Amino acid sequence: MEYKVGWICALPFEAAAAEAMLDRRHPDLPFDPYDSMLYTLGCVGPHNVVIACLPRGRPGLSAASAVARGMLEKFRGIRFGFMVGIGGGVPSDRDDIRLGDVVVSQPNLEHGGVVQYDFGKAEAGGKFRRTGHLNNPPTFLLSVLNRVQINHERGRRTYPIHMGRYDEGDMEEYLCPQSERDVLFHENYSHPAGMLDCTTCDLNQIIKRPERNTKTTTVKIHYGTIASGNQVIKDAQTRDRIVKDLGGQVLCFEMEAAGLMNDFPCLVVRGISDYCDSHKNDGWQRYAAATAAAYTRELLLLVPPEDVVK
Repeated sequence: MEYKVGWICALPFEAAAAEAMLDRRHPDLPFDPYDSMLYTLGCVGPHNVVIACLPRGRPGLSAASAVARGMLEKFRGIRFGFMVGIGGGVPSDRDDIRLGDVVVSQPNLEHGGVVQYDFGKAEAGGKFRRTGHLNNPPTFLLSVLNRVQINHERGRRTYPIHMGRYDEGDMEEYLCPQSERDVLFHENYSHPAGMLDCTTCDLNQIIKRPERNTKTTTVKIHYGTIASGNQVIKDAQTRDRIVKDLGGQVLCFEMEAAGLMNDFPCLVVRGISDYCDSHKNDGWQRYAAATAAAYTRELLLLVPPEDVVK
C-alpha cells in the first residue's frame, strides 16, 4: 500500500486529534531497528495518510525537519503534507482571532505563508536583518484552499461535522471549553507572578470584544502569515514587536513550520490555544488541536486523488 500524504504533529495530543480524523487505521509497520520513529497509518477518504509526532521533549525547527526528512525517506510516495497543531494567536482590530480559531498558512507577494522571524544577521546598532526564504506550498494545495474558502463563503462548512468525532470514545477534553474562559488582556498587563490561572487577574484589564454569531459556527478560519521560530512567545509586548518587525501581517506564532517548508511540501494549520502573552495556559490546547485537525480533514477530502498521483 502506498502512502501519499504526510501529517506531522509536534505533541501527542495533537497526534491524537489527528488520528481521530482517520476513516480507517491500517496495521502498524514492523519494527525497524534503523528508524526510531513510530508512524500511524490510515486513510482519510481516498487518501492514504502517514501521521508522525515529534520526539517527546524535542520541539522546534530542527526536530520538525528531522521528522519530515525521515518520513520522506521511509515513505517515498509522499507528495505533500500538513503540519497541524496548536499556535499562539495575534489579536488585532483587523483580525478578530479567538481561542479555538484556525490559522492556515497562505502565501503573499513577499513570502510563502510562513516566516522564520529569528533567522538572520545581527547588524550595527543592535538591528536584526532576516535572511533566507521559505518555499511556497504546492500550487494544487493552494487551489484546494480556494475551494474551501469558496465553500465557506457559501455556508458549506464540514469541519463542524468532523468535530463530532470527538464526541465519541473518551475525547471530551477535545470539545469546546466555556466561551467565557476566552479572555484577552491588554498587552501591557502582565499575569501575576506565581499564579496558575487568571482568577486573581484585574478584570478591568480585560479587552471587551463582541460576542460571536453562533448561528453558523463559533470557529473562524483565518488565512495568512504564520511566524515560526525556536522560542515560545509568552509576552504580549514581545509578540507585538515581532509582528511590527514583520510588517504587521502575522496571524499566529508557532515553533516547527520553518523547519519543514523547504524540504516538505506542505500547508501549516494551527488551532489557536493562547494569545502569546503571560496569561498563556493549557486550557484550550486540546480543543485548538481538534479544530485544526477537523479543518485539515475537510481540506484533504477536497483534494482530488488524481492530483496526489502527479
